[in-house]
Amino acid sequence: MRVFSALLIPMLLTVSAAAQDLDVSDEAAVEAPDFTEIDGGMASYYGNELAGNRTASGERFDPGQLTAAHRSLPFGSRVRVTNVSNGDSVIVRINDRGPFSHGRVIDVSHAAAREIGMHRSGTARVKLALLTDD
Repeated sequence: MRVFSALLIPMLLTVSAAAQDLDVSDEAAVEAPDFTEIDGGMASYYGNELAGNRTASGERFDPGQLTAAHRSLPFGSRVRVTNVSNGDSVIVRINDRGPFSHGRVIDVSHAAAREIGMHRSGTARVKLALLTDD
């Protein structure tokens, strides 16, 4: 009986630890950010020549940051931009107004353009989803 108990107790402790690990991963899934699809269309990106200029929000434009310009979303909004052709996406923070080119829905920074694979073409068809804060 002692031998049986000596084998059974460590196994039960291992199973209990594994069950706790499952609970932690379930909580992480619940805390994943929620997005609301808001728009879609053509995106372009800011050139590096605008680095250092003031954005509409008052901060200086940094092409290395994951930021974007949108016509109407509030400054500070976080938006997931997904390149429809390859499925790559990036989360950007709105800090400027624009784009002012006809048919464009968003202008992203050069860093964001690289993340979604549109830095060579200059434009891409995208889907936009607003990060909803709980």
